[in-house]
Amino acid sequence: MSLRRGRKEAAAVQDPISANIDAVVALHAIAEQQVDTHQRTVESLTAWLGRPQFFYGILVGVGLWMGVNAAAPLLHLPRWDDPPFFWLQGAIGLGALLMTSVILITQNRQGKLAERREQLELQMSLLTEQRTAKIIGLLEELRRDMPSVVNRVDLEAEALTKTVDPHEVLATFESKMEATLEAMGTPALESSEEGARLVTEQIDAAASEANEEIERTRQSAN
Repeated sequence: MSLRRGRKEAAAVQDPISANIDAVVALHAIAEQQVDTHQRTVESLTAWLGRPQFFYGILVGVGLWMGVNAAAPLLHLPRWDDPPFFWLQGAIGLGALLMTSVILITQNRQGKLAERREQLELQMSLLTEQRTAKIIGLLEELRRDMPSVVNRVDLEAEALTKTVDPHEVLATFESKMEATLEAMGTPALESSEEGARLVTEQIDAAASEANEEIERTRQSAN
């Protein structure tokens, strides 16, 4: 009896992978429901224009247009577009304008979807980082409270218990990137290899200074 109950409970619990797939499918379904008829028509047209058959059709159509107009006098037929084929150029220009508009409309919605996914991924990453910092903090508290474990100073664990401020990280990244670009753009540098070497040396120097600071802190704590 208990075995059957355990099987039923196991079957009732959904696989995490299936749950994640269902969540992604639900998000896509909600996004598709918000698309109106005009947007769907334009996106269907964009998908049709992006096929290789449409490219081959353009080549065949342009070739027939030029060939028939060029051979019309030989076949004693009227020529409706004399070389250099002004009507053909106008049709190609109008078609290019329409195709550009259709593609931009499709890319506009896809860009909004990509922006929403990036925002969702950023929120999930921040939430995961906060949870990880909380777990490390709880483990550190448990380690300090356990009498059987020797209490010691772990600077790396203390640093990981602090949550990262995304604004501070972005500001630091931008300032270091500007400094690096300014260093690589100085006249003293003769090549990009020289700039890369200078950046590598700066990174190594910063890493060595950080290691020395950690070592001094550990010695003072002991």
